[in-house]
Amino acid sequence: MRHTEKPKIGIIGMGHFVYWPQFNGLKEELMQKQKNFRQYFSDSSQIIDLGFADDIDSAFIALKKAQAADLDALFIIMSTYITSAVVFPFAKYLKIPQILVGLQPLSKLDFNKTTTYIQLCNDDICSMPEFTGVYERLGAPPPFLIVDAAQNTERIKCRVAELERAITALAAFKYSKFGYLGHTYDGMYDMNTDPTAFSKTFGAHVKMLEMCELAEYVQSATDTEVKQKADEIKSVFDIREPSNDPLTDFVEESDILWSARTAVGLDKLVENNGLTALAYYYKGENNFYERIASNLIIGNSLLTSRGIPLAGEADLKTAAAMLIMNKIGGGGSFAELHPFDITDDIVLIGHDGPHNINISADKPIIRKLKKFHGKSGSGISVEFKLKTGDVTLLSCSVDRNGNLKLISSAAESVSGAIPQTGNTNTKCKFDISVTEWIEKWCNAGPTHHLALGTGDRRKEIELFAKMADINLIQI
Repeated sequence: MRHTEKPKIGIIGMGHFVYWPQFNGLKEELMQKQKNFRQYFSDSSQIIDLGFADDIDSAFIALKKAQAADLDALFIIMSTYITSAVVFPFAKYLKIPQILVGLQPLSKLDFNKTTTYIQLCNDDICSMPEFTGVYERLGAPPPFLIVDAAQNTERIKCRVAELERAITALAAFKYSKFGYLGHTYDGMYDMNTDPTAFSKTFGAHVKMLEMCELAEYVQSATDTEVKQKADEIKSVFDIREPSNDPLTDFVEESDILWSARTAVGLDKLVENNGLTALAYYYKGENNFYERIASNLIIGNSLLTSRGIPLAGEADLKTAAAMLIMNKIGGGGSFAELHPFDITDDIVLIGHDGPHNINISADKPIIRKLKKFHGKSGSGISVEFKLKTGDVTLLSCSVDRNGNLKLISSAAESVSGAIPQTGNTNTKCKFDISVTEWIEKWCNAGPTHHLALGTGDRRKEIELFAKMADINLIQI
């Protein structure tokens, strides 16, 4: 079974019980802030209201609700001055991202008419220094902060959406299983990953898989299953004749049916093992396993496009980067650096698979390749370029101390022709010269693979890295 629940986000309002008998109606007015804030969340998250806490006892009650709900993050609505005892239980016992929200009802006070009641209604940030100081003294991760005037709804909506997407990515690793099939491409030192270190960093279990299981699913696929998958392939992809590249060939019906059969087997491997993602590579020599492994590109691209990222060459780290990119809204396609162009000041970025066809500029193409460069076997492959506009690159690598790290950069996907080689390729342009960017990217020590996604996702990646406590280098 695969963990597919929506992220669970808690929301709690806080106040100061001493004020209630002093100011009639104040508590009710302040509690309305919590209700108003719910509008900023999307339907992609499950919002759990923990109520309103105004002293240590009510805070402990709310804490137990939060623990029972198994939250992925907590938004704390600061309505007025609050003693830090009210936030203490959450800072101490909840090991999840916490966001302090101070939204002042009035953007400007008329000081000639301001009363104590009005000030208390607008004291949303009064306790914020006290709260953040308590997180620090308790040794808890610092909370995230949202400070604004309540009237700035669009800006608040943007801030909450960025946080929500980062939380969604973080929650995707919780109770997840990453499959690891085969072994890394021989000689690629950057592909090698310690599964225990991976689990320590991301909280995901790495499940070791064998080719014989996949082979059984491929062999046992029924004619009906294969036909349905073949029909899906024909509807999704634009089947092309050979290009000017002599490695390309005519796509035969038998090629479609074999890719469909391996795709059915891949679906069953993922489903029966409850996988959130899969890293795979198998090098065979003229045997049945090789024939399967060299024809997984269509199936793994369809799965990746359904939100289950697959990474070739057994790149476990890039499978994680692809999952992050997908959950923050960028799609995420498996890629690497290809040749650059000094005249147009761009670099091609792509790969022979797996790909996320949801972010393709046009209907994705499939071509038959007589051989896969650097690999054994032959089969059909996917070719497309990303939609034009902002794109983001995300690499997951390992530093000199053995800790996983993230490297990100933003670029622009520009229009124009790409090589007709049965690979994806996107022409990426940066705000510095392409050669300078390549030097900076390589000096950061990335894995040579990366997740390429649409949109400028740097803010969400920054938030995710802080939430997951992973070092991030931004180029």
